Amino acid sequence: MEPEARILVVDDDAVARDLLVEALQKDGYQVESAACGADAIERGRATRFDLVLTDIRMGAVDGFAVLREFREFSPDTSLVLLTAFGSMEGAIEAIKQGAFDYLAKPFKKEEIGLVVRRALEHSRLLRENIRYREELRERHEPSPLVGNSPPMLEVYKLVARVSAGRSTVLLEGESGTGKELIARAIHANSPRRDRPFVPVNCAALAETLLESEMFGHERGAFTGAVVAKEGLFELAHDGSIFLDEIGDIGPALQVKLLRVIQEQEIRRVGGTASIKVDTRIIAATNRDLSALVKDGRFRKDLFYRLNVVRILLPPLRERREDIPMLAHHFLQKFTGGTVQPIRGYVPETMALLQAYAWPGNVRELENVVERAVSLAHGPLILPNDLPEPVRTAVPSVGEDMSGRSPGQEERMLTLEEVEKRHLIRVLRETGGNKARAAKILGIDRRTLYRMAERFGVALGDEGGEE
Repeated sequence: MEPEARILVVDDDAVARDLLVEALQKDGYQVESAACGADAIERGRATRFDLVLTDIRMGAVDGFAVLREFREFSPDTSLVLLTAFGSMEGAIEAIKQGAFDYLAKPFKKEEIGLVVRRALEHSRLLRENIRYREELRERHEPSPLVGNSPPMLEVYKLVARVSAGRSTVLLEGESGTGKELIARAIHANSPRRDRPFVPVNCAALAETLLESEMFGHERGAFTGAVVAKEGLFELAHDGSIFLDEIGDIGPALQVKLLRVIQEQEIRRVGGTASIKVDTRIIAATNRDLSALVKDGRFRKDLFYRLNVVRILLPPLRERREDIPMLAHHFLQKFTGGTVQPIRGYVPETMALLQAYAWPGNVRELENVVERAVSLAHGPLILPNDLPEPVRTAVPSVGEDMSGRSPGQEERMLTLEEVEKRHLIRVLRETGGNKARAAKILGIDRRTLYRMAERFGVALGDEGGEE
């Protein structure tokens, strides 16, 4: 329990509202109440709440409207939607729009207590996430870190704490998880930010060439060495050097790298003089270095020297809640020069993105979004704009796009079915307002009528004008 947590209960049923307020107050929370959605939004703009528990059906401003407004002006507030008319469709829609949870009335005291505790913990994590990211942004703009999930929060914390020091950092994670971005964030938020950041791909060169690149060489050291050349460690003096794929270097180079870390000096290939270097080492690998040590393929003493501060980057499949934020981040990145403005994704597309396993992680997602932007014909990215492996991903529970019941045979939607469902959803969200619906869809009124006629959707006369 968080005694200082502030909770807002929203329900137009006075009896249900008062009972819930009383139960939460007995648990030690600070609780306020609102009898309608409009009052809840007004209170939320004036006071920060950690959690909002709101009924869905409440006249003109319903629970979904409260949810959308709080998502805009108070993103670190958790929202739980309550309803006496529970359905799978309602639960899916609530989660899609950003609710933390969805409860059907009547609920047991133990059930609501558990949900409240989990929602408050979620709100706390969001606040910490925002605080750490703002701390990083204050030191360096723009922050390359995208994601609000608990695993990424731990990464932000470590980056914020380790940046000011000079300790060697080891970044571990699968390919495409953003290890170089993290390395650059550490450098950019450190006292060395105005000095060079030098990346080295240890897997890109043969060992002899890599040694010459890292430590430099003297004139005549080997065939073709007609002049002396500084190594990358010298270029990174007073700055940071990023040794990517460190697990791929051979035994001889491991010995020389160990000497650099211990003595803070290098010796050029073909040279005899030692050159002092003050360089912070940030190493990265997609391999299990401890396993390589056991197999005798990586020096134990070098592993311990590198593994002073270890940051493990989670694969994208373990932080699926970050996929919408990443997808919109990349959408903004790739739509700058497009003729047709692309504003977002239909829900079915986002469900597919969240269902896919992403073996290539964030880098693969970035490539998929870039491809989709190139192929999109309208203002929203449709499932057909995604590559075949992503389109055929099996959605997880709660993200089923086919409309089937559990146990039924899986069926993917056709493009026409996706367009029809999206049209119906937009009309429902706009209350049948044809002008607003056409604007959201990025089409004119005449095209809207043609779409409705083609799909057999009745537009009606109500709410047609603005």
